[in-house]
Amino acid sequence: MHRAHHRLFTSESVTEGHPDKVADQISDAVLDAVLTKDPLGRVACETALTTGTVVVFGEITTEAYVDIPGIVRTTIKDIGYVRAKYGFDWETCGVLVGIDEQSPDIALGVNVGGAGDQGMMFGYACDETPELMPAPIQLAHQLARRLSECRRSGVLRWARPDGKTQVTVEYDDDGTPRRVDTVLVSIQHAEDVSQEQIFDDVQRQVVEEAIPAEWLDVDTRRYVNPTGRFVRGGPIADAGLTGRKIIVDTYGGCARHGGGCFSGKDPTKVDRSAAYGARWAAKNVVAGGLASRCEIQVAYAIGVAKPVSVLVECFGTERVPISRIEELIDEYIDLSPFGIISALELRRPIYHQVATFGHFGRSDLDLPWEQTSLAAEWARQAGTEPLLSAAAG
Repeated sequence: MHRAHHRLFTSESVTEGHPDKVADQISDAVLDAVLTKDPLGRVACETALTTGTVVVFGEITTEAYVDIPGIVRTTIKDIGYVRAKYGFDWETCGVLVGIDEQSPDIALGVNVGGAGDQGMMFGYACDETPELMPAPIQLAHQLARRLSECRRSGVLRWARPDGKTQVTVEYDDDGTPRRVDTVLVSIQHAEDVSQEQIFDDVQRQVVEEAIPAEWLDVDTRRYVNPTGRFVRGGPIADAGLTGRKIIVDTYGGCARHGGGCFSGKDPTKVDRSAAYGARWAAKNVVAGGLASRCEIQVAYAIGVAKPVSVLVECFGTERVPISRIEELIDEYIDLSPFGIISALELRRPIYHQVATFGHFGRSDLDLPWEQTSLAAEWARQAGTEPLLSAAAG
């Protein structure tokens, strides 16, 4: 039994073969294909998939030609659904495409630099990990990436593309992550492998490689495929849809979410660009030592460039007044859609790579919203000590 004064928080991640993530990857692969040929292309691409069928639909405005059925099949092949016995096959699945142009009513506001929709978006950062991410989601992503690496390299020859991870972290009273309480891994597998082998292989090759040893102890609970069987996976087992893993994509539930997904949307859609801009601002606040936790909300009206509101919340961890943090953000970061797109150079085909394993805290990728070049200057002006490991990013 856990001591009452310790609290537990859990986050999950999924592998690239999870049906919802297959949908996200297809939508972002289409987006990248458009932006490669037409950086000003407008894309709102949705994907749905089920047994043997993929449907791509939405609104795309561009003069460029992209081979959507070819993109779908290549994406599915790269994920690893290359044999019918895996439950989905890139060569034989049906592909249906239903694409229209963006509404001219929306374009009226976007063409002059306004937001592509109303809504509120959140960015978050904390000093729990070197990536300035909450520990539960960062560890869950590390597990999922390691699962994928082991499957693709052949280390886990029995592994199939679909999978999920979940990590429960125990926190002290002051909010400091103390240890991993529970690790859960569910991975699709070949029919002829024993559960004992799956458990042993996952512990040695995945859990103990992906989670630093100091997080684990003899009391850490470890589960692998708790039902005892996960042969049927992928779209044949569960339908997939773009945008159903928004908490996996962001902060694992540790921060609030505005509700809009990222995948399949070009950067004029503030669901995507403003979430990236808010993360960029929040990360520099924490990297600069101005606070240990920072959550930023931005809200927009369709067709209007300037945010209708910006809120900074540091949960009592701020080392300078919130008003000073707000001043620095306002001085150095233009949170209009055009300002974010320009500063972070978001009209590039960089989105397919973040459709799996999270959009934030990606030390394995060079993402513009993860850089902390403002942190040192903000620390100098605020009189704080920057986090050296993060401020160099």
